[in-house]
Amino acid sequence: ARSRTVGELLAPTSPFDKKCGRENWTVAFAPDGSYLAWSQGHRIVKLVPWAQCLNNFLLHGTKNGANAIGTRLPRQGGDSGQKNKPCEHIIDCGDIVWSLAFGSSVPEKQSRCVNIEWHRFKFGQDQLLLATGLNNGRIKIWDVYTGKLLLNLMDHTEVVRDLTFAPDGSLILVSASRDKTLRVWDLKDDGNMMKVLRGHPNWVYGCAFSPDSSILCSVGASKAVFLWDMDKYSMLRKLEGHHNDVVACEFSPDGALLATASYDTRVYVWDPHTGVILREFGHLFPPPTPIFAGGANDRWVRSVCFSHDGLHVASLADDKMVRFWRIDEEYPVQVAPLNNGLCCTFSTDGSVLAAGQDGSVYFWATPSQVSSLQHLCRMAIRRVMPTSQVKNLPIPCKVVEFLCYQI
Repeated sequence: ARSRTVGELLAPTSPFDKKCGRENWTVAFAPDGSYLAWSQGHRIVKLVPWAQCLNNFLLHGTKNGANAIGTRLPRQGGDSGQKNKPCEHIIDCGDIVWSLAFGSSVPEKQSRCVNIEWHRFKFGQDQLLLATGLNNGRIKIWDVYTGKLLLNLMDHTEVVRDLTFAPDGSLILVSASRDKTLRVWDLKDDGNMMKVLRGHPNWVYGCAFSPDSSILCSVGASKAVFLWDMDKYSMLRKLEGHHNDVVACEFSPDGALLATASYDTRVYVWDPHTGVILREFGHLFPPPTPIFAGGANDRWVRSVCFSHDGLHVASLADDKMVRFWRIDEEYPVQVAPLNNGLCCTFSTDGSVLAAGQDGSVYFWATPSQVSSLQHLCRMAIRRVMPTSQVKNLPIPCKVVEFLCYQI
């Protein structure tokens, strides 16, 4: 089935605008669904209120230029630009932007730094932050509501390829870089760096937290998938199975599954607790053997993300296709065309998939399905129980297999 197009935000172009440097390497939704941010290329990040984006798509059809939308949104400094009211911002980050992440605070989550006498920043519950990872190795932290630069984190020596905030509201930020390291920052401690995670032999491409913030997954220019214990800042295990560089990763909403995308033309869905591959979604048929695992360049998988219903995975490959997969089916349930796609992510409510290419963003309606009561119960159990505990439950084997996503 063909996925329905919802809309598009096109980067402004001029007759002399060079295509080089306009790559959209990252797109992100705020945790509360208030904002969409994407890198337009040439140092620019665009922040727009997501609800008004959707309204404009409905009012004016799917074809919307970013500039045209900007004229209809309240701008900073206007009458409706008071704090907490979503308004559009254009941020010049000073260098090419490779990664974005939104972060919001939970008051009871204290900083992990014990000897604190004063802080420059008191990040409150009413504040929304945007972290931008740059080509020069810097990470800049912005106040989303005002567009003001708050922090400039400098420690990486190469491109900051990916960023992720802990979902628990602690404002712990992890950055993945081409300098082969991951760095852990505590924004509640004025952005002090807490830990350097080493182990990757080459560039680190991506990182993702588990929903309970206890595990970090990182992937890079090697065949292994790394899992880290974020309480002890130590490596838990390596997952072996891909045959080429692994470029993207994301946990399922209940933390029971982990999806990874690789240049070997495959997406794997793992049980992160046991290291077992539960599903394989192939983008080249027949699948290439390990010796040819690079595949043709037009089949490299660039990005993968998990839907909020825990039943669907979206992948984006160089063959000019976006695919939606059900975790219990072998073939895509929906597809959509996209040239030069580099990144994709689901909206906060899971109803829309956003994908970036050449400074623009394209949106599709995601497969809609009412989750079964069985699946909802499975997700509720798996949010609090790892695989080892599930296997020890005094219940029938078939139920154990279902809870472990083996059937």
